[in-house]
Amino acid sequence: MTVLIVIHYISNDNKVMQRGSFPLRGKSKEQVAYEWLRQIKREMPYYEEVEKILADGEDITDLIKKLENTNIN
Repeated sequence: MTVLIVIHYISNDNKVMQRGSFPLRGKSKEQVAYEWLRQIKREMPYYEEVEKILADGEDITDLIKKLENTNIN
């Protein structure tokens, strides 16, 4: 099973959108989106903030921000 993830974020004062289809492989769609967001942050030198994250059309932005906060602390 796959999930379509769309991430809207700001980088270097520009709005950017990336999307991709990812296999779940036993993970939740939130986990897959969070891992991809971490990869984007590592690759982007001027990453600023997330605007919106969608997984199969469902807004999961708040869930990802909670995951981010628990993993930082």
